[in-house]
Amino acid sequence: MFGPRGSTSAGAGRKEILSRSSVMGVRGLQGFVGSTCPHICTVVNFKELAEHHRSKYPGCTPTIVVDAMCCLRYWYTPESWICGGQWREYFSALRDFVKTFTAAGIKLIFFFDGMVEQDKRDEWVKRRLKNNREISRIFHYIKSHKEQPGRNMFFIPSGLAVFTRFALKTLGQETLCSLQEADYEVASYGLQHNCLGILGEDTDYLIYDTCPYFSISELCLESLDTVMLCREKLCESLGLCVADLPLLACLLGNDIIPEGMFESFRYKCLSSYTSVKENFDKKGNIILAVSDHISKVLHLYQGEKKLEEILPLGPNKALFYKGMASYLLPGQKSPWFFQKPKGVITLDKQVISMSSDTESREEVPMCSDAESRQEVPMCTGPESRQEVPMCTGPESRREVPMYTDSEPRQEVPMCSDPESRQEVPMCTGPESRQEVPMCSDPEPRQEVPMCTGPEARQEVPMYTDSEPRQEVPMYTGPESRQEVLIWTDPESRQEIMCTGHESKQEVPICTDPISKQEDSMCTHPEINQKLPVATGFEFKLEALMCTNPEIKQEDPTNVGPEVKQQVTMVSDTEILKVARTHHVQAESYLVYNIMSSGEIECSNTLEDELDQALPSQAFIYRPIRQRVYSLLLEDCQDVTSTCLAVKEWFVYPGNPLRHPDLVRPLQMTIPGGTPSLKILWLNQEPEIQVRRLDTLLACFNLSSSREELQAVESPFQALCCLLIYLFVQVDTLCLEDLHAFIAQALCLQGKSTSQLANLQPDYINPRAVQLGSLLVRGLTTLVLVNSACGFPWKTSDFMPWNVFDGKLFHQKYLQSEKGYAVEVLLEQNRSRLTKFHDLKAVVCKACMKENRRITGRAHWGSHHAGRWGRQGSSYHRTGSGYSRSSQGQPWRDQGPGSRQYEHDQWRRY
Repeated sequence: MFGPRGSTSAGAGRKEILSRSSVMGVRGLQGFVGSTCPHICTVVNFKELAEHHRSKYPGCTPTIVVDAMCCLRYWYTPESWICGGQWREYFSALRDFVKTFTAAGIKLIFFFDGMVEQDKRDEWVKRRLKNNREISRIFHYIKSHKEQPGRNMFFIPSGLAVFTRFALKTLGQETLCSLQEADYEVASYGLQHNCLGILGEDTDYLIYDTCPYFSISELCLESLDTVMLCREKLCESLGLCVADLPLLACLLGNDIIPEGMFESFRYKCLSSYTSVKENFDKKGNIILAVSDHISKVLHLYQGEKKLEEILPLGPNKALFYKGMASYLLPGQKSPWFFQKPKGVITLDKQVISMSSDTESREEVPMCSDAESRQEVPMCTGPESRQEVPMCTGPESRREVPMYTDSEPRQEVPMCSDPESRQEVPMCTGPESRQEVPMCSDPEPRQEVPMCTGPEARQEVPMYTDSEPRQEVPMYTGPESRQEVLIWTDPESRQEIMCTGHESKQEVPICTDPISKQEDSMCTHPEINQKLPVATGFEFKLEALMCTNPEIKQEDPTNVGPEVKQQVTMVSDTEILKVARTHHVQAESYLVYNIMSSGEIECSNTLEDELDQALPSQAFIYRPIRQRVYSLLLEDCQDVTSTCLAVKEWFVYPGNPLRHPDLVRPLQMTIPGGTPSLKILWLNQEPEIQVRRLDTLLACFNLSSSREELQAVESPFQALCCLLIYLFVQVDTLCLEDLHAFIAQALCLQGKSTSQLANLQPDYINPRAVQLGSLLVRGLTTLVLVNSACGFPWKTSDFMPWNVFDGKLFHQKYLQSEKGYAVEVLLEQNRSRLTKFHDLKAVVCKACMKENRRITGRAHWGSHHAGRWGRQGSSYHRTGSGYSRSSQGQPWRDQGPGSRQYEHDQWRRY
């Protein structure tokens, strides 16, 4: 095996770490490849591949698309990970990684996840709860052994993904943040830009029909050797076509389709599978059995029957189609989507007439693929007599219908209803990553997603509500033939039914669970109004459109894949475009998520759920986020003149993550009034920089300390701002903690990477572990605030490799706790002593303005440790299941729905 530094032992340790992240993608496929089909893994050398690419494509730079989220564990090579992160060492490792590929003449494009898709939220929650259990074991180990656990319990430092973006940009690398989870955009980019391959650790890349997939866990950086996983060889082993892999992935389970959904089906396949070998593991047997069923049974009906007719999809049909379509890159079609082409279509720029009429006997012998220049045999369906391209299975040698698209950016896949014999366009969007059958009502000319009832096999229009994330069928009354939308209010648990006044008219009513108001958007017959068109399955609309039958709407099939329209929190398109640009270019953090979907998330932090003295970072920094919401959502007002709440999926001890916390904006006072986003973001006048800084300080509620902070030199200005906020917010922080924070920041400036790597704290303290993570989460909050306010501070000022080192902080914390003199903390450096007292004076003075006196631990009374309770089991949620912020108040004082505290637990805000 190949280690990151070329040693066998390092490789073994690295694989042990990476094995925990290999659950991403198709269930069981990673283990199957390693144990049953190792021949699909080929050792390759990037230098040789790059040379071959240059000779094949002269003038084209060999480019590798990097799924950065898969690589974080590989990149984090520092031995210490428990203390908050060894950021200087990490930055150095990234620099070495980039230099090695650059020296080989290979360009790297890094993609980061931009947000969690709704379809994958359940899987995200499942992983976060699993991480919580891992963190509990980590703290138990620390308390028992007073040392960092072994690498088998490795947990990436908080904020690693966020700061890796900025580190790579600092190193001059092209870094992009996706508008969804990155794997789809990685696969799409690699295919469209003729890239050398994809570097990552996700079996989904074996399923996508894209450029080659290389393993980051097998990469030896010194030699640039790694392993290529060949999807064509995988297909040969399974007797499948590449076009069959999405179907296999969904039947096995992936990030969209729960593994248990088709468990009984898989075991039925296993029981009828006769080619089981004794040395195959159970998972391997199942994958071979399902593949055998696809090749020998399902292929017989391909192109003739819908998937729901040959698979036990039941009520999961819509989700299954989502999962299938999520693997189709722009321009790709699936032979498993039942399609009956009719009329005129274009193949290789030749117009060929094809009819869905069963009487038609026209024959089109060959279809030439425009890119591969290879002829594709055509076959005629036994019932429809239609001719479709064929794919020959590598092992079974049987021909399988497939569909090619010579103009991938224009054609819309069609799905045909066998009863009505009408074509149903498949709505595709690269952002939603899903193809959805659309039903066109001949009278209102409105297209809505379809779902087929499992028994009656009748297609029923579906309404997807983004909040409860449930699909709601349109019910047709047996006598009146009126379609009725049944929608369940998650708060009231009542079903809301709306019946159209005329037959065959759909009048969906949606009640906003927050505002309790009905959003029924109908167009009067006399008003010629264009309505938004959904271009993907995940509409993200708060209400459906009801239109008069006589009004013609825009055809959703004409909407390009890049212009997916959705209802956003902010209506100003100019500002939204700026936010989107900063997001895609990885220059901001969470800003676009807030302004577009109003939904954000934060993963696990190393927090001790049993520590009753320190609150979770999710609550400590919530007031800052609330003020940012008021800034970003200034024009987002509903009819009651209150701003909508932002959905926060933040992980903290005791949060089951069944629902997001609904957090409302918190108004703030800024000298001269709150400037608009256009002023903060677009106005380049020099005096606006002052207003940007005023706005940033107001987000931290530190406007009164502006003069003191301005006197602090870079890069300590941002750190002091964060420390003031923390010590005002958390009463259980003491003078010894402040000394440790300031001392480590000052000593960091004069230390080399090797000196930091050689540091060895005497032992590991669980409270210091949590404090280190708390500060790093504060630095990520600074990234959010700074980008929301128009970048008043240089981003480098609060990058952790400039102001924080985990082991160094731990060392200073232990020394300060033991009562060491300040001179010892500063390593007897007199120049640092002056700066130390200056920074300490700024923090203490600012805290005194807020009536917060920072005292040493020796001055605490015996009651002190028990008095500062943190969120525990006493919290409760509102009747709707959502945790709410009462008028956006700080976490100490939040009302019903948030964590509850005894009246005297916290002195003040």
